[in-house]
Amino acid sequence: MAITISSSTSHMLLLPLLLILAISSTTQANDPDVLFDFIKPINSTLDASFFTYSGLSGFYNEDPKNFTVLKASMSQFPALYGQSVSYAVLQFPPAGVNPPHTHPRAAELLLVMLGTLEVGFVDTANVLYNQTLQEGDMFVFPKGLVHFQYNRNHNQSAIAVSAFGSANAGLLSVPKSVFTTGIDENVLAMSFKTDVPTVQKIELGLKH
Repeated sequence: MAITISSSTSHMLLLPLLLILAISSTTQANDPDVLFDFIKPINSTLDASFFTYSGLSGFYNEDPKNFTVLKASMSQFPALYGQSVSYAVLQFPPAGVNPPHTHPRAAELLLVMLGTLEVGFVDTANVLYNQTLQEGDMFVFPKGLVHFQYNRNHNQSAIAVSAFGSANAGLLSVPKSVFTTGIDENVLAMSFKTDVPTVQKIELGLKH
């Protein structure tokens, strides 16, 4: 005996399938779930030291000469593997900038610890969301969107702490990815409505 399924019934069956596919797609875009409490190190003793990281203990520097980043991600702190979290300490000299960049695998939550920072990101509609942060202020940069931080104060340094929703957030610097990866200079000149000598000057500046 043939079984027929009405249009309304087929829609009811299709909806859960679409929800499952959407959840599956979202899950694959994030850090992989681990099926254990944590990932044990290979050929090493497992004790509390494995879950301890002291690489950020010397971050405080009132007079940094250049913009610097101290990371606590999966590469530096293997215990973070599978935990979907990492940290970074950002140190800005006076008038220091963290150039436009993206983190393809995580959102970033930034907390200003010292000084002030001008921050912003651009969404996929090319709208800029810009804000000046004081000590104690927080700002979130959505995952994958181009963003920056700038210490506009020419007399005082600034320090911020960033938390990421991934053990390996990734970093894609916009200036370096565009001008230092070998893209044809004529393509860049036409794309930025300028000439090849200007492109070459930018490339040279980014190499130093």
